[in-house]
Amino acid sequence: MLRLLLGHPEVEIGAVTGGSNAGQSLGSLQPHLTPLADRVLEETSTDTLAGHDVVVLGLPHGQSGPIAAALPDDVVVIDCGADYRLADAGEWERFYGGEHAGTWPYGLPELPGQRDRLRGATRIAVPGCYPTISSLLAVPAVAAGLVTPDVVVVAASGTSGAGKKPAPHLLGSEVMGSASAYGVGGVHRHTPEITQNLRAVTDEPVRVSFTPTLVPMSRGILATVSAPARDGVTAADARAAYAEAYGEEPFVHLLAEGQWPATQSVLGSNAVHLQVALDETAGRLVAVGVVDNLAKGTGGAAVQCLNLALGLDEGLGLTAVGLAP
Repeated sequence: MLRLLLGHPEVEIGAVTGGSNAGQSLGSLQPHLTPLADRVLEETSTDTLAGHDVVVLGLPHGQSGPIAAALPDDVVVIDCGADYRLADAGEWERFYGGEHAGTWPYGLPELPGQRDRLRGATRIAVPGCYPTISSLLAVPAVAAGLVTPDVVVVAASGTSGAGKKPAPHLLGSEVMGSASAYGVGGVHRHTPEITQNLRAVTDEPVRVSFTPTLVPMSRGILATVSAPARDGVTAADARAAYAEAYGEEPFVHLLAEGQWPATQSVLGSNAVHLQVALDETAGRLVAVGVVDNLAKGTGGAAVQCLNLALGLDEGLGLTAVGLAP
């Protein structure tokens, strides 16, 4: 997000804070952020954050609540963690543990009716990266009644989705030349978030089977979403539903027929590329999409929400142009 904000014409970056890295220079940790290299990371406290118009939190699960509660109501607080994403306290306790902090407007403006909730909001919960791409792929079909909402999601992510904390299974020697599944069997924490987004657009019971996989690249997600197509649904119906849903969206692009998404096309950008098809043999609608998990997957989404909250042009500081090759 700092990388993006450095190119934002209406934002001045104030305090930059850390946890265990507090006291270190930002340049020693993130040398690509050259204009901020001499900044020293301050402690993440309400005293440090006081006086800012906007505060962006990227804390471990369960730690945003106390800080957000201590900030004035007129300060725009954007949480990139999971604390305020879920509406169901029981689901929060089941997947995250601890007490549910509450529910804020959900920072995915491309969902039906969501953009209006974000304009002028002072508290916003940025979605997880997997729910961002999975929801954008599934919602048009579910909302249009083209499928039974029994949804299967298989998504491949780069290693940056796990953050920068050293871990043996993320070492280069373990990752390169290998792909692996994790969080299998409905236990991944993003599952209830995807389900929640689909329940918002249908009165039918929703089931989501979500399997994430780790692949040897640093960033990006390629997701495949499928669900049983209703009788009589055609490939033209499917394409029309997605074209209608995203035809006016600045960052979500339905590719030309026969063209399939590739992660390289969206790297570094706030763009989502998607394609949809009807598998007539299996009787399933299939949607495939890509997103940069660090941009539209989190940091870019936060900037997009910041713009909406402050009444700025939604695309300020963002680009739909990826870094390819």
